[in-house]
Formats: sequence, structure tokens, C-alpha cells
Amino acid sequence: MSKKQLWEQYGRAVAGPRTKWITILVWVLLAGGLSMLLPSAKSQENNAAANLPADSPSVVGEALAAREFPGDAGVPALLVWHRSGGMQEADLAGIQNITRTLEKEPLTHQLLVPPLHNMPAQSLRGQLSQDQSTLVFPLMFKKGSDTDGLKTDLETLKEKTAALLGSDPFAAKTDGAELSARVSGPVGIQVDAVGLFKSADVSLLIGTVLLVLVILLLIYRSPILALIPIVGVGFAYAAVNPLIGWIASMGWIEVDSQAMSIMTVLLFGAGTDYCLFLIARFRQMLKQEKDKTKALLRAISGSSGAIAMSGFTVVLSLLALLLAKFGAYHRFAVPFSLSILVMGIASLTLVPALLAVLGRTSFYPFVPRTREMLEERAVRTGKALAPPRPAHPYSSIFSGWIVRKPWTVALTAAILLGLLASFAPRISYTFDTLSSFPEDMESRQGFAVIAEQFSPGELAPVKVMLDTDGKQVDGAAALKALPFVSKVSEPVKGKTAATLVAYEVELKMNPYSAEAMDTIPQLRRAAEKALDASGVADGSGKVWISGQTAAQYDTKETGDRDAAVIIPVVIALIALLLLVYLRSIVAAAYLIATVLLSYFSALGLGWLVIHYILGADAIQGFIPLYAFVFLVALGEDYNIFMISGIWQKSRSMPLSRAIREGVMESGSVITSAGLILAGTFAVLGTLPIQILVHFGIITAIGVLLDTFVVRPFLVPALTRLLGKWSFWPGRYTPVPEEEPAVQTGR
Repeated sequence: MSKKQLWEQYGRAVAGPRTKWITILVWVLLAGGLSMLLPSAKSQENNAAANLPADSPSVVGEALAAREFPGDAGVPALLVWHRSGGMQEADLAGIQNITRTLEKEPLTHQLLVPPLHNMPAQSLRGQLSQDQSTLVFPLMFKKGSDTDGLKTDLETLKEKTAALLGSDPFAAKTDGAELSARVSGPVGIQVDAVGLFKSADVSLLIGTVLLVLVILLLIYRSPILALIPIVGVGFAYAAVNPLIGWIASMGWIEVDSQAMSIMTVLLFGAGTDYCLFLIARFRQMLKQEKDKTKALLRAISGSSGAIAMSGFTVVLSLLALLLAKFGAYHRFAVPFSLSILVMGIASLTLVPALLAVLGRTSFYPFVPRTREMLEERAVRTGKALAPPRPAHPYSSIFSGWIVRKPWTVALTAAILLGLLASFAPRISYTFDTLSSFPEDMESRQGFAVIAEQFSPGELAPVKVMLDTDGKQVDGAAALKALPFVSKVSEPVKGKTAATLVAYEVELKMNPYSAEAMDTIPQLRRAAEKALDASGVADGSGKVWISGQTAAQYDTKETGDRDAAVIIPVVIALIALLLLVYLRSIVAAAYLIATVLLSYFSALGLGWLVIHYILGADAIQGFIPLYAFVFLVALGEDYNIFMISGIWQKSRSMPLSRAIREGVMESGSVITSAGLILAGTFAVLGTLPIQILVHFGIITAIGVLLDTFVVRPFLVPALTRLLGKWSFWPGRYTPVPEEEPAVQTGR
């Protein structure tokens, strides 16, 4: 049995006269049953899940600090109090009253509050900034506290503060004459970050759905057709959400709000694309077949293989994120790959069943009909039959250029992409969480006050711990000698290990900046040299560093390791799938090469937009790997769909004509699919979270480059240039080329 016959049998099984109703019923029961029986993914979100592996140096250091220096075992929320012109006595008395109240009536997750209420007024004034306008003190919370609990505690703190002071300092402007207060530090940043993602979920879902509907209406001008992909994606989402929730409830995976937000965009963007691949083929067949069932079966047999292959490529590429050690990458793998898998199944079962029910009505009011049907209609109405319009006039012109001047087209496209890619090495990266927040976010405002009034390193000092083996080691002098160190505390001895000492090191720069991260190896080397100078054996194994800056340094190192592992694996997986599907080493090689070129071009052009137009100094260091997995996998979708059409046509016509018709037939559907996918990722650019804004911009640009440069020009031009070698080592029996007049259509 041929592949075509096999897919037609499959079509009858899911979209036959009776089976179409069974398919729809199964999906209704599946989506409804899973939603009722299993927990939702949102109920299982853990936004405090660890990102770094347990053996990361900073994590080991944190564990050591918690054991030997239990006074620092909590997570601080830095309370930043400020009044322009200087703190008044009433301000200080009010703050003391707050710490007294918190000591008597602690918050649910509160671990420790500094006893400012026991300090004399003069001593408390000594804690203020040089201009006496600002006071910062840490409120310690228990480690491992969930973000929702911390948020509730902070809200309670603000209510108590307003009641005790008679006004709300958290609502006052930081540059005004009133007393203002802000929560910053690790707890403030964590609560703000999760809050941003949670507030974005609903708006992101609504914006994505509306965008897909608008684009579909503009392209196909059919309200019914615009709803079919939305219905398909909706059922897939209804099934995926509880499945992810159940898997997370079993403890097999961790999910967070960031992963679920991006999953929504991916599901609607890629899911709509898969639906359109089938819908476009069905529309084409309805112009050739009077019987809608035969037309649908032909559409299924002609597109299902490419859809299945495209979906499988994306699923495997996203599953490669399971190899990541960094938690945020790892947590993306299962939700993303599972959503694409379920959406792929829906596009091959539910969507054909819906099309079988609606038939030609799907395209109302622009119903596709065969020439015979149009002639019969003309006879009935007495109206003259309009002459057929040339299909895809612009695609016809472009495909003609590709066939006649492949060298010109290929070189022009390659030079354009190469020029854009040349800007990729100039990108600056950051792991500064605060830089992703809006400027009016509370934790960012608090940090701005600290940076202005104190050393910015006070926001998150670095803890350096040394095992001295009982010898006299002047670690403080070694650390103070470093030019980027602002202050070093007195050494503190370990609780159970008398030979262990710790220093609090304040940096002169923002502790979340890339510049600060670069100081971690230098701090380690300075401490090791101090141990070596004192005769401590194996000093390199007796230094531990913890704190936010050290954690971000390990984040960068872990991310670099993950990229070095995952990128080659994704390329190898896609290459293997292309080899199996196309049976051509040459085609697999240049298809992957074009998508890689498109990826680096997207990074380059994205940087030009983000840096020179939006004014950002750097992009988040996580973005390149995120963008790579999405763009390479999704970019191959379009290549597979188009090249499979060329391959099929080349069996019955000359390759040049197969390329021309393949480009013409795939032009409208891939263009509309690309616009929808780019649009859904561009929706991320409307959110107040810079990492998602930058990721959305770069990914949308990459999809557009694939849609309008790589797919319509570069890939078919390379196929034309390589000719029969495009199929090597697969079998290819060339069909003789036609005369120029026939070939060009002149």
C-alpha cells in the first residue's frame, strides 16, 4: 500500500461520513473529562523552583552558610525608607514602632526582624545615608517560602505600616517630600517577578486569540474558517493543561508561570499553522473535486505527512531541553513538547473532522468550487462565467525569478541574511533580573534609592567563606585589595567548624550586573591566594562563595554549558528526521544551514531593534538558547512543508516546474502561517517583562525572515542550483525539461 493510500485510509478513519462525529465526540469527552478529573497546570505552578543544580558552587555555598551561619539562613526583603530633605524624628519613631510590632506579631513566613526599636535614636541615625534621607534594613523570611505566601506577608506588612503611621508610605513617590517605603532585595524581586507573569497570563491569552482571529479574517475573509483553528487549539489547550497539571502533581516535572505563558503563545501560533497547512490543501482540492469527502481525503493524504513530520520535529527539538541543567530551561521541555504533540494530533484528527462536517461552508462567503460547478451555477443564474483569475500572481513572478536566475536570488538572500547575522556577535547580554522589570516596579524603585544613597552592593552582598585549617589568614585584607570591593565585614566564625570564617563583601557596582558576575572568579582567586600565603594546603578546595551575584555567575556558566550541549543535539535530531523524511543528505544539509543562517540573522536584526530603537543596553542571557530551539524547529516546519511539495511534483514534472509550482502553491499558506506565528510571538512584546519582550521580538523577526526570505527565495533557489544533487543519495529520475515557452509560462 502506498503512502497516499495509507493516509486516505487514515482520513476515512477520522473524518468519514460517520467517523467524523466519533472523532469530535472523543475530543469533547477527552477535553471535558481531563479538565474535570485532573488538576490544572496553574494549581501546580511552583514559581520558587530552583534553577541551579544542587552541586553548583553558589548552591553549595548557600547550604554551608545556612548550616554554619544560621543568622543568615533566611531570605531578605530589604525595606527602603526615604524622605527627600532628611528623615524626621517622627519617621524614625514610626519605623521603630513597626519593627516592635513585627517582633511581637510576626508575619507568617517571617524569620527575623532587626531590633531597631531597641536602638537609641542617635545609634539609629547612624544607620542612615550620608544625607540622612534614607534607611535600609532587612526583614528576613524563611527559605523555601512560596511566592504567594511571601506576597501575602508583604501585603500584611503594608497594611500594618499604614495603620501604625496613619498614611501609606508604599504609595508615596520616592522623589517627593513625603516619607516613602519600598520592598526590594531577593524577596521583593521574587514577588514582583511572579506577579508580572501572573498578571500577563490573561492579557496574553486574550491578545493572542484576538490577533489570530483578525489575521485569519483578513487573509481568508471567512468568519467560519477563522474559528476552526481557534476551536482546534482550544480543545488542545483544554487537554494539555490538565495533563501538565497531573504530571506536575505526580512530582515528575516542575512548572512555572513563565513556561505556561510562553506555552500559550506557542500553542496558538504553531497550532494555527498546522491547521492552515491542512485547510489550504483542502481549499485547493475543493477547486478540483466536486465531492467534498474526496477533496478532504486528497487534502489529508497530501498534507498530513508534512504536518506530522513538522510537529514531530518540533516535539523532539523541545524535548532536547530535558538535557539542560538550568531549571528554567528544563521546565520548558515537557509543557512545550507535550502541547505541540497534542496540537499535532488535534490538527490531524479534530480539524479534519470539523472540515468534514462543514465542507465548503467552512470558506463562506468565498466558497471554492470546481470549474464544472461554476459553469452549472452560471447556467442556473443566467450570468456569464467570469474568466479564471491567475493564481498567486506575485508568487508566479517570484517563482519565475527563482527558476530563471537562481544564482542572483540565492546570493542576494544569503548576503542580506549574512549582513544581518554580522550584528549578532555585537550583542551585550545581562543576567540582571531587575533590568527586566518596568521602571515603576517597586523592587526596582527601591534598588534605585539604595544605589543613589548607598553603595549598590548593599542590596545583595557576596559571602566569601574560607576554611583556614586553624591558621592565621588575613582574608579581609586580600578581599579589600580588590578594586571593585567597597566594603568587607569583620570575619565571623562558623557555628560548628571553628576553622571556618566568613566575610560579607559589598561591591561597588550593581550586584546583579554582568560586571559584578565577572568579579566572582577574582574573589575566589584572591581568597585562595590568601590561604596559600598562610600555608593552608589545597586552598582551592577550601573557598566557598554564596549570594545573589555568585548565583547569577553560576547561572551564566550553567546556561553556557546547556547551550553547548543542547544546540548540537537539536541540530543532530533535525538532521536525522530530515534524512528519514527526505532521504537526502544534501537537502538535509542545506535546509539546516538556511535555518541556522536565519537564526543568526534574527539575533542580529533583533539586536538592532532592541538596542538602537528600544534603547536597551543588553538582552537577557537566556534568550539565545530559547530563540534557537524555537526558530530552528519552527523554521524547519516551513521548509518541510514546501520542500515536500516540490519533491512530490518532481516525480511527474521537470524539477524547474516543480520548484515554480511548489513555491506558488505554498506561498499563500506559508505566508499566512508565518504572519500568524510571528504575530503571536510579537504579542509578548506588549508585556511589561523585558525578557519576554526581547524574546518575542527576536523570535517574531526570525519567523518573518523564514517566511519572506528563506522559504520563498533561498531554499528553492538552492534546490534549483543543485538540481538532481538535491536528492542525493536518494533515487531521482529526472523528467525532461520543457521548452522555455512552456517553462516560463510565456
